[in-house]
Amino acid sequence: MNILTPVNDLMTTDLITVHPKDTLAKVKEHFDNNSIHHIPVVEFKKIVGIISKTDLLYFLKGTQTIDANFENEARLAHHQVSDFMTTGLATTEPSEPIRTALEIFKENLFHALPVVQNEELLGILTTYDLIVFFANEAVRLEDYAAQK
Repeated sequence: MNILTPVNDLMTTDLITVHPKDTLAKVKEHFDNNSIHHIPVVEFKKIVGIISKTDLLYFLKGTQTIDANFENEARLAHHQVSDFMTTGLATTEPSEPIRTALEIFKENLFHALPVVQNEELLGILTTYDLIVFFANEAVRLEDYAAQK
């Protein structure tokens, strides 16, 4: 398994992003309609934060009344992404080896790493991307061993 493979080979580039002034209602819509768990927050192509599905669920947990759906819709419409996004992110460049990303994930408690170059967001690498990569590598190694 090649841990020197560049992040560029694994990262997701077809990104859904939000602006810091977008509402949490927009974030919820993205999470509801897409199989994603992290949304980069971008301003003029520069990443300024990230919001996770866990962040949104934590926000929604505050309402537990009979009218929770109505209350949640109102709360989602009146809060901005900038109020709940994580800032001060660790990032990586597309040419960095996945070994570097593994170290960053190991040292921190997050599961998504923005990939930037010249301060512009190019993609995102998640722990799921790494699992898929290593699972595919393991299958290739098994196939290779079976052929010998």
